Parts: sequence; C-alpha cells; structure tokens
Amino acid sequence: MKNIILILVFVTSNLVLLSQNVEDSPKLFTEAVRTNFHKYKSQSNEAYRNGDFERGQFLFDSLVQNQLIGSKFNDYTLKRVSNRKLKISKVKKPIFLITYAAWCVPGKGEIPALNKLAKENKDIEFIVIVWGKKKEVKKFAKKFNSHIEVCYAHKNYKNDNEIVESMRETLGFPTCYLIDEHLQVINIKRGATPTHFKTPSKKALEINYLVFKERLDELNKFKQDKKEFLVTN
Repeated sequence: MKNIILILVFVTSNLVLLSQNVEDSPKLFTEAVRTNFHKYKSQSNEAYRNGDFERGQFLFDSLVQNQLIGSKFNDYTLKRVSNRKLKISKVKKPIFLITYAAWCVPGKGEIPALNKLAKENKDIEFIVIVWGKKKEVKKFAKKFNSHIEVCYAHKNYKNDNEIVESMRETLGFPTCYLIDEHLQVINIKRGATPTHFKTPSKKALEINYLVFKERLDELNKFKQDKKEFLVTN
C-alpha cells in the first residue's frame, strides 16, 4: 500500500511539473496571430473605413504589444534566392527580418540603409523575405548586398502557405520583425519610412538609416539586458 501511495505521489508530481512547463512555454507566433487576428482585423477595418488612421495604428501596436511580443517565432525553412535553404533555428544569433513584395517598390533610401546596417552589424542576421515567385524576386534581390539573406515565398509554392498566411496576409508589408537568438519575438514594426521621391538620395538614406538603426538598437538592448540578467542571477 505504501509503495502504491509513493508511486501515485511521484506520478502526480510529474504531471504537475509537466503542466507548469506547458503553461510556461511561449506560444508559437502563428498560434498567437490566428487566435487574435480576427478581432483585430474587424476593429482595424472599421477604423480605416472611418479614416481613423491613428486608431488603426493603435490597434496594430496593441496586437503586437499584448499578444505577439514574447511569442516564439516559427522555425520556418526559408527559400533563398541562391537556391539554398535557410532554417531559422540554425541562425543562432539575433535576427532583423523585414518583408517586402516583388511588385511593390521600397521607399527611396530603404535598401541602401539596410545594406549599410547589415555591413556594420555582422553579429545580427539580416533576412529579407520577398513575397513573390522566384523569377520576380531574383531581380529584386540584386539590390541587396552579400550581408543580407534574401529569401522568397509564394502561396502557390509547396510549404509556403503557413508563412504567407501568418505574415503577409495578416500583418502586411513592409513589416520588420525583431527576433532574438532563441526565436523570441522582441517587437514588430509595420510600415515604410515616408520619404518623398524628390528627396536627395543621400538624405533619404540617412532618414531610413536612423529609423532602421533605432529598431536594431532595440534588438541589441534586449540582447544586452538579457546577458546582464543572466550574469547577476
């Protein structure tokens, strides 16, 4: 009888620990998007129909801050333009990921600013996902330097449905994802930097550089804060 009680206590304790581990484990990014996107879309559509762009941005920021930050980014296997595959979990360093579309021209100065930042920050993985077919994306990819991994995805390609649905068809583009080396989502920023086409190229580069650098600084700060926390605990 005593042995049976001990076995029951052991099993119960392990079930409790297992339950706690499940509760403590972060929600997957795609799950967080699916769970919360319908309500967000309904409210944001109404805001934009009414011309209330400020509320539309507020709703997006609320979705990110309250539901998506802290989720675990999916371990996608991305298609590189160079024909090789890129598995997110193999990166092993913080990721600055930004999405574009092959049919949508980036703002003036955006790509030169990204190229400059990627060259200066080799401890960060810069990934660009371009929504489109490989043939279309190949031309687009030539604008980026060798420090940036250019990948592509299209809903008609095998295994691309999930990434297209959870990123392009929900959060739109251009969208910037800040992800730590353990795939935790640190922040998500949507929208391009508004630079007029008549803005001088050098000035446009400077404007975009500062915007992207601010986002990159957030990723670096999170990395440093986490390192200091581990040292002191």
